[in-house]
Amino acid sequence: QVQLVESGGGLVQAGGSLRLSCAASGRTFSSYAMAWFRQAPGKEREFAAGISWSGDSTFYADSVKGRFTISRDNAKSTVYLQMNRLKPEDTAVYYCAASREYSGSLDFRYDYWGQGTQVSVSS
Repeated sequence: QVQLVESGGGLVQAGGSLRLSCAASGRTFSSYAMAWFRQAPGKEREFAAGISWSGDSTFYADSVKGRFTISRDNAKSTVYLQMNRLKPEDTAVYYCAASREYSGSLDFRYDYWGQGTQVSVSS
């Protein structure tokens, strides 16, 4: 069982930056692949970024590639999402997710989810 708690969301102007954090409970954090998803009002949840168990492999949605960076610190049981050059269309609730056996962009393959953190980008 893993519990995930996101933080770092807020209101920022377009072009600004935010760093989201997701702290995981338990002592087996390095056994989980991690990802960030987001859900904008009236839209389906979508994949944003993912990272492998060791952190050696990262992957991104085309919409955030080159602007967002996912990373993890297994010693701190934390995954991060650095978001630069934010756009109004990045406004969404951001969720982190964990999976023991899957590293990819399909949300139904992730086993554990955080409660989400709101990111709002003003134009």
